[in-house]
Amino acid sequence: MSLLPDFSRRGFIRLAAAAPLLGQIAAKNAFATAANALGKDLRQNVYTRLGVKTVINCRGTWTYLSGSLEFPEVTAAQRQASEYFVNMFELQHAASRRLAELTGAEAGMITSGAAGAMASATAACMAGSDPKNVWQLPDTTGLKNKVIMMGGRSAFDNAIRLTGAKLILAETPDELANAITNSTAMIYTTHLGDALSAENAVAKKFNIPILLDDAAGIPPIDNIKLYAKMGLDLYTFSGGKGLRGPQCSGLLLGRKDLIEAAMKNTSPWEGSVCRAMKVGKEEIVGLLTAVETWLKTDLDVLNREWNARVQRIEKLVQTVPGIETDISIPSDGNRYPTLHISWDEKKWGYTVKDCVQQLRAGDPVIEVAGADNPSIVPAVHEGNPKRSSEEEPERRKLELVSSTIQPKEVLIVGQRIRELLSAARKAAPGV
Repeated sequence: MSLLPDFSRRGFIRLAAAAPLLGQIAAKNAFATAANALGKDLRQNVYTRLGVKTVINCRGTWTYLSGSLEFPEVTAAQRQASEYFVNMFELQHAASRRLAELTGAEAGMITSGAAGAMASATAACMAGSDPKNVWQLPDTTGLKNKVIMMGGRSAFDNAIRLTGAKLILAETPDELANAITNSTAMIYTTHLGDALSAENAVAKKFNIPILLDDAAGIPPIDNIKLYAKMGLDLYTFSGGKGLRGPQCSGLLLGRKDLIEAAMKNTSPWEGSVCRAMKVGKEEIVGLLTAVETWLKTDLDVLNREWNARVQRIEKLVQTVPGIETDISIPSDGNRYPTLHISWDEKKWGYTVKDCVQQLRAGDPVIEVAGADNPSIVPAVHEGNPKRSSEEEPERRKLELVSSTIQPKEVLIVGQRIRELLSAARKAAPGV
């Protein structure tokens, strides 16, 4: 086993590129040591005083990691909203009109997240605005109560089932058409692009409302106008992910009659099945502000800033021989510059899962995307049971999502991953 540094030309270039960052790390460590000697804890905050560790989030806008950080404009708007009383019925309708202006949809409403939008939309498609039907849910006797799930089950479809709806699974547009009956109330999909267009065409042909769940679809903000142009009946985005609004918020946009029905089946209406999915005046004003802020934001500028963060981490990690990296932007959601790090797990005797667990167990806690999902109910089985049950290959890369990494955390993350990978390589026999 060789413990010598990588003296190859490539290794020298990588080390030279990382030298300024390594110098900053040394200075930062010296400052922290001096602060500790003076008895100053620089990390005290409202969470640590409760005994809860804060997290360096390199995984992205996961709900279990508290979503995203709000735009400053959102926080300020919520503070102002909190200082007044208001009629919530009037506020939701005013928000609906403003959302229509901003997005091109006929109407909109603020929900308790994208899952809350799924529930409100399903109730709207089954019960409509009839008070008798609204009160009857989740008993669907005499109502259309079938929801066709394109692609099969998901971890989030309880938001649909809790309204009393029954799920029907379909894969292709042909299967979708064959699955439609007189009891079909709604079609649910997460598909985008050509698949979405084909499914929407079937929905239009049979006059069945379709709901697109694109929770992680922003950025780009253009998507907030795209689906109105496509003529989708209903579509939803999470407010607490890429929109950088309140964590407990979501957007439901679409046809005016269906949005009105969704409001009738949701808080503050007492007796509605979605009464429990309450949003406050702060969430409504905050998410509206997030949409307005995004529409004035230059995504190219943000992407350059985000890309620079993961590039700095990449330079540090690349000083470890045997590491491969690349940076790309996913095309199917969570569209941020993302750093991928890989190595020969078998040769090193050190897996991506090992690294994820060590980062999570450290101080500070660092969360990255790897081979696990700590927030999923273990019994959940997603997809269509008729599909081939071949297991998906285990993820072989660390993924670091740039948008949730704060500038002051970049060096901490890069150095910690560098330390773990260096130690793993040195401990590996034959490397």
